[in-house]
Amino acid sequence: MTKNNEPGTFRLGGDLTVGRLGFGAMRLPVSQFGGEPNDRGTGLEVLRRAVELGVDHIDTAAFYFHGGLAANDMIREALHPYGDGLVIATKVGPYKGPDDLVPSGELAAGDLRAEVERNLRELGRDSLHLVYLRVGGMDEPGGRSIAERFEVLAGLREEGLIQHLGVSHVSLDQLDEARAIAPVAAVQNRFDITQPADTAMLRACEENGIAYVPYFPLGGFGLPDDDRVKQVAARHGATVAQTLLAGLLALSPVMLAIPGTSSPAHLEENMGALSVRPTPEDLELFRS
Repeated sequence: MTKNNEPGTFRLGGDLTVGRLGFGAMRLPVSQFGGEPNDRGTGLEVLRRAVELGVDHIDTAAFYFHGGLAANDMIREALHPYGDGLVIATKVGPYKGPDDLVPSGELAAGDLRAEVERNLRELGRDSLHLVYLRVGGMDEPGGRSIAERFEVLAGLREEGLIQHLGVSHVSLDQLDEARAIAPVAAVQNRFDITQPADTAMLRACEENGIAYVPYFPLGGFGLPDDDRVKQVAARHGATVAQTLLAGLLALSPVMLAIPGTSSPAHLEENMGALSVRPTPEDLELFRS
């Protein structure tokens, strides 16, 4: 597997240059599933500070909302008009009703245009940089065709409403199915240093110049209690979160990390991962 100890940048779709440590907006409205809504003002502060710290890749979705707070609306309020070079990626596919804590189903192919237009409207854009088709729930990816729905997004790309397409929570077969329809710029699957089960997908992305953007890069439901991570963190004088992020970036040059938070302190901590340089010995320990 290719290694790269310099975080550097990546060209999404061949023409959108982004830093390899970005920001995920899922936790802006609510920090914990089913919890109380976050403070809007603090969320706006986090977004503005992220850009000040060099973040130029923000990952969001129209279904990231809770209790009157919506990630897209907060991004627009905090950052519009958007600066040159700021790339905003979003996802479509899941259905979430006003009272749902998490998505409760999937949109049909015929509903995807309206969801793309919703993202355009909420974000205040004429065209979306990157749109992922998010497939399924939290079950194992794969096992069904995504062609009909991906073809809709490919058509919207031809119209100019979308610049680049991605797929999320997919198998290798589904990635191949999508790539036969239109170019795929990014894959967003579950992956962290302690759960590297998706290594075959990462290799496929490396071979084809596709960005690999793991969701839950910090474990998803609290930081993992892993002695290997603690050992590497102590060696570098880093926190566990910084070590997890730095380990991802060192693992592959196509890896883009998008940790999310609603805390200014956690944002500063996460961005500190750019100063941590895992060694080949560290990476070998993660694989043990």
